[in-house]
Amino acid sequence: MQLANSKWQVDAAHSHITFTVKHMMISKVRGSFSKFDAEIDADPENLTGASISFNIEVPSIDTDNEDRDNHLRSADFFDAEQYPEIRFKSTEIRQTADGEYDVKGDLTIKGTTKQVVFEAEYGGRATNPWGQEVVAFEAEGKINRKDFGLTWNQALETGGVLVGEDVKLKIELEATAGQPDTAEAEEESL
Repeated sequence: MQLANSKWQVDAAHSHITFTVKHMMISKVRGSFSKFDAEIDADPENLTGASISFNIEVPSIDTDNEDRDNHLRSADFFDAEQYPEIRFKSTEIRQTADGEYDVKGDLTIKGTTKQVVFEAEYGGRATNPWGQEVVAFEAEGKINRKDFGLTWNQALETGGVLVGEDVKLKIELEATAGQPDTAEAEEESL
């Protein structure tokens, strides 16, 4: 059954925005953002006519290391005090296979906007215990952090640098049709 375009509310308790970046050129640092919201106006079974945007609160960055998180919030990296949000707005969505899409859009980090492409996959839909339609999506993309003014680094004595340039982003969203009731949303997050 094909759904009409409608607004979907992101369920933050069941959604994640994560990233990985090379550390010392040999391992990876993983992190996430715990506070974000998104606006999805779509037929989830056919995203080609969708409008998708999200905002991430930079101060919510978490790499399981408070000193590193504070450094990432500083002017050396995100400058969270001056640029507290990362924003994305889709500009074109092209289907590449059944349930798979290239989502092109404008990504703004630290006051710089660049066009990026996320490879997205529709995970399916279901009805939750409260009778609400629920859909799921996953999207992955890669950016060069230097393109967005995140240029801090440190040379290593053995050659190379401390922090890699490429950052892999992964977005996993679960969304419900309409605004969930607060009590139900709290129960559902358990």
